[in-house]
Amino acid sequence: MAKNSPVIAGVAQFNPRAAAMAEAPEPIEMMERVARAAAEDCGAPAILKSLDALAVVNLISFSYNNAPAALSARLGIDPKSKIYTTIGGNTPQYLVNHFAGEILSGKIRAAMIVGAEGFYTFRRAMKRGGVKWGANGGEGQPTIMGDNRTGTTDLEERYGARWPVQIYPLFENARRARHGWTIEEHRARLGAMCAAMSRVAAKNPYAWTPQERTAEQITTTSDDNRMIGFPYPKLMNANIDVDQAAAVIITSEEEAHRLGIAQSRLVYAASGAEATEIGYFITERENFHSSPAIKRVCEKSLELAGVKIGDVGCFDFYSCFPVVVGMAQDALGLDANDPRGVTVTGGLAFAGGPGNNYVTHSIAAMVERLRAGKDRVGLVTALGWYITKHAAGVYTAGEPPRSFSRDDGKVWTESETAKLTVRIVENAEGPATIETYTVVHDRMGAPETGIIVGRLENGARFIAHAPKEILPAMEREEFIGRRGAVKSVNGENFFEPK
Repeated sequence: MAKNSPVIAGVAQFNPRAAAMAEAPEPIEMMERVARAAAEDCGAPAILKSLDALAVVNLISFSYNNAPAALSARLGIDPKSKIYTTIGGNTPQYLVNHFAGEILSGKIRAAMIVGAEGFYTFRRAMKRGGVKWGANGGEGQPTIMGDNRTGTTDLEERYGARWPVQIYPLFENARRARHGWTIEEHRARLGAMCAAMSRVAAKNPYAWTPQERTAEQITTTSDDNRMIGFPYPKLMNANIDVDQAAAVIITSEEEAHRLGIAQSRLVYAASGAEATEIGYFITERENFHSSPAIKRVCEKSLELAGVKIGDVGCFDFYSCFPVVVGMAQDALGLDANDPRGVTVTGGLAFAGGPGNNYVTHSIAAMVERLRAGKDRVGLVTALGWYITKHAAGVYTAGEPPRSFSRDDGKVWTESETAKLTVRIVENAEGPATIETYTVVHDRMGAPETGIIVGRLENGARFIAHAPKEILPAMEREEFIGRRGAVKSVNGENFFEPK
């Protein structure tokens, strides 16, 4: 194995609730805390001086002038690269893949990935008049890494498909119809999946909601669990209202040994893969029930690591909403009841969904799991926007079968791109069929808006609203495949089922 084999040497997570704190420190303070804790976790705090790169995951709850520079100053270090990412839950794994390649090639010795969110404290402080956080922290401008495109089109937003709670249900309902499940069967499957994830969160000391819930509690709507976007009640949605921070230090095996880091602390970054969906925006997708990019990054990362799916002892599938987990299971041919489970944290609904930084937590948890010795191989997946930007990585306890390798997913084959032949019609008229849909609820839990994606008889795709009077029926009956007619009134499409 190459002396520059990339290894995860230190990890740390922070949850102020677990630390019995009434309020979280501001994000930059939380990042400093986990950065130092990750260095201590290595058993060699001096590793901070070896950092050639410091990357801060894009913050949503607060904005600093230059977070990487501000953090570097607090740590008393001056890495050559100070990086800030674009928006995307894929970015922590993308950064691991990038830095692993840089380490393997000898360009850098070590790098740190760190992020924090303070939504819970920030939102409550705003009700009391605001926060006194240092927004001007950091001189100069950081290096920006990642795809900076927005996640939706003007047309999609016009019909209410703008936020995750409105968009992910479109994929979930399509997957239900694809598998031929009834609405009741589907609800039971979602409940079982989420209940299993909550059991993992209940044992996770860094989980925001370490509480085991039953499938019935998760699927039954109530004042505390109102329907958000059919078929997802609140407990199936990623919980962004958290205060959490995490850090990961990646270095070469040679540098780790030079610093005296024990071999038992090292977990190998065995491979990495990234991909962006061929149809970047949701209305451009070939279908709504599967993800070619999830399949690609999972298969490529396993192939490059020289391991098979049966070798993997544990997974952490990105889980902002259940459909993403389901698509990963479909892509890998996994049974819903696979005893290896789907998460090592408890997922974004229960462990917490700290903006773009969840996967820093999942990598940290995966490292701890592999260090414990029960499992030798772990697979982590990550995504950004709306099943749009993807990354995956294989991690091993002990040397992997092959040296680290990465697939950056920049080139799809001609046959793969040829599938993208969807024509989108802005003002649609005529006989049509529903391809997928959701019903978005108001803050009181009442059905408010029906979003329909459908096809005209010539195959062109449109997006439309549903009449309010049929919204309750759309949650009782299967409307995917339902025929009807779409018409444009003053520039707005409406679908009327037969």
